[in-house]
Amino acid sequence: MLHYLILLLFVAPVFSDADKKPNFVIVLTDDQDVVMDGMTPMKNVERFIGSEGITFTNSYVTSPICCPSRASLLTGLYVHNHMTKNNSLSGGCYGSDWRLKEHRVFANALQNAGYDTFYAGKYLNQYGVKGAGGPDIVPPGWSEWHGLVGNSVYYNYVMSNNGVPTHLTDRYLTDVIRDLSISYIENQTESQPFLMVLAPPAPHQPFTPAPRHKGFYKNTTTVKHPNFNIADNDKHWLIKMPPAPLPESLLPELDHVFRSRWESLLAVDEMVADVVGALEDIGQLDNTYLIYTSDNGYHIGQFAQVYDKRQPYESDIKVPLIIRGPGLGKNISDPQPVLNIDLAPTILKLAGVDAIEMDGKAIDLDVKQVIEERYMLVEYYGEGRDGSVDPKCPWKYDSDNLAQCYPAYECKCQDARNNTFACLRHIAQRLSMKYCVFDDHKIWFQNFAELYDLSEDPYELNNIIEEEFQAIIVWYNNYLSKLLKCKGTANCDNPMS
Repeated sequence: MLHYLILLLFVAPVFSDADKKPNFVIVLTDDQDVVMDGMTPMKNVERFIGSEGITFTNSYVTSPICCPSRASLLTGLYVHNHMTKNNSLSGGCYGSDWRLKEHRVFANALQNAGYDTFYAGKYLNQYGVKGAGGPDIVPPGWSEWHGLVGNSVYYNYVMSNNGVPTHLTDRYLTDVIRDLSISYIENQTESQPFLMVLAPPAPHQPFTPAPRHKGFYKNTTTVKHPNFNIADNDKHWLIKMPPAPLPESLLPELDHVFRSRWESLLAVDEMVADVVGALEDIGQLDNTYLIYTSDNGYHIGQFAQVYDKRQPYESDIKVPLIIRGPGLGKNISDPQPVLNIDLAPTILKLAGVDAIEMDGKAIDLDVKQVIEERYMLVEYYGEGRDGSVDPKCPWKYDSDNLAQCYPAYECKCQDARNNTFACLRHIAQRLSMKYCVFDDHKIWFQNFAELYDLSEDPYELNNIIEEEFQAIIVWYNNYLSKLLKCKGTANCDNPMS
């Protein structure tokens, strides 16, 4: 018997701390910008993740709108490859085509490798609605599922709890997500690694703060950069639509939206602190990567737009990205250009799990002094919304095309079915450029383009498309055309080879 026990000591696996698979906790907010100081309320995020990890200062999304961007984060694919083009069912948001591709979500690979997986909050905008199969569906890849049905709200919502719809009326959604996540963490053991995605509604419209936070920023007004509420005649036709500038009577509403967004984020910041505390209580904090990011940015008043996203400017496409975890440096600011499609391959690499083909590439978490040149693609496919042009607005004649035009916004339209564009974001050590081409399907606007040198013009005030050397524009146009067809990491990283 003794001989048998001694033999076991030699043949049975002995796992050291170094052998443990890391855990992952992703906090994915909804419409949180960085350009308008959207991280200001996040004191706990800065304390527990930023000061203990890496803040990426050139972090971008593949599309400035929720559903396509979330689909990119989940799959590591550009929009033209996952084909979730906008927030509508017809645009691929949790439509039948997406559900056929849903096995590509990176959580499936982790689950197949032995991870326990948890999701709580907003998934894709049309998840759980009747036309998308209803809330009985639990997307593949998730061991524990608490998915919000439909788009972000704060009260009076339905959640699918492992396929069982539950209607909650008076419980603040961010707090519900916090409670679910803490309960999940408390029930984890060291024997199985886990992935958690926490997707609160903040700071998405209707910008509802928790009662305990209402009025916290009552004296705060919106950030007014040089591009705030200006009429800019070198922009795309949708941006130039009147009124521009916005009337003074509308500016208090912009201030209200701005401070309400900040106040709604305070509950998220508290949630992060509670999650960190729960991880520490079970002894897993040092073995967990915490990732904080958003699905897209936001604008409030930039270029005389009211408040929304969907545009190609930095306010809409640039997002927070902060990562803390085992072996990473602390309190580091990293200017490397990164995309949300890089997160899935990064997580799988850190977990030691083979990835299926993706367009993104694993982020190099060894901070370098020199920025590595990168060309990144941003795509947006205009989304109409029937009935969203108020008949009181002067644009009712074009109601089949224009969208979100309301008297409360002085009839300033936020989108159009043909507000479709592709942008090339080019960043290198001493270079920061953006080239965008708009495909309007209207003869007199076809191939309208915008070009910005953000190293000289960070607020995108001067469209230099008519001033730049033609050879540079031809190069950018060719590169953009190739990127719009790219597939796979190697091809999307260098489509001109």
